[in-house]
Amino acid sequence: MRAAFSLLLLLVGLVPAVSRAQEWAAQRLEETPRHLEWVDVEHDGRTVSCFVAYPERAEKAPAVLVIHEIFGLTDWVRGVTDQLAEKGYIAIAPDLLSGAGPNGGGTDDLGSGDAVRRAIGGLPSDQIDADLDAAIKYVTELPACDGTVSVAGFCWGGTQTFRYATHNPDLKAACVFYGSGPTDPAAIARIACPVYGFYGENDNRVNSTIEASKRLMAAAGKTYEPVIYDGAGHGFMRAGEDPSGSAENQQARQEAWRRWLDILGGK
Repeated sequence: MRAAFSLLLLLVGLVPAVSRAQEWAAQRLEETPRHLEWVDVEHDGRTVSCFVAYPERAEKAPAVLVIHEIFGLTDWVRGVTDQLAEKGYIAIAPDLLSGAGPNGGGTDDLGSGDAVRRAIGGLPSDQIDADLDAAIKYVTELPACDGTVSVAGFCWGGTQTFRYATHNPDLKAACVFYGSGPTDPAAIARIACPVYGFYGENDNRVNSTIEASKRLMAAAGKTYEPVIYDGAGHGFMRAGEDPSGSAENQQARQEAWRRWLDILGGK
């Protein structure tokens, strides 16, 4: 009971932090010079709301699929797509909670953080894969896209990124931000792209799974390169962008962004 109560306090404490983060994240979206848009992507009778950010460049651009956190498709996640567009990529972030809210709405219609987390926990993996497949099909068929795509995700989305790599053999790379890996050797054997991990030092819940992922990936002859950032905590990509974030999280975010862009190939 005491543990459950402590967890409740933690979750309650996360909600105002995320809410505050949206103010500066939303400001970025308001001030960007790049083209941002919402699109509805349909598959199998289902409609998925996706946010797309376009770069300003003369040639066709590679695409990046962004998988949101356990908080759903927030302003911060949309801001990440804009930051990727700033560096020359078309970025698409599907709201995997599309249809889970009242009247068929998504993340913004679910209200409280607890409602979002409950809805996230109820998403079937087959539906997630189908939604991500549809988002990739949409973005790679855009006239402005060169037809290539990498995937990246954060927290819950990081775990989904690792898992999705077992499903889609056409990915150029999978960038897992503080998410755990699959434990089924047969699933690991299906991974066709390199997997890159980004982890905060003070995140043992996730970091305790890294060694098992190393062993499984090595045994299958797959590329897995995890990096742990000193002094950073879980969610350092968001926390490090927050103007009030710790110096360790801010430094980790800067280093992770440099590495991420290097993996993607730069502009």
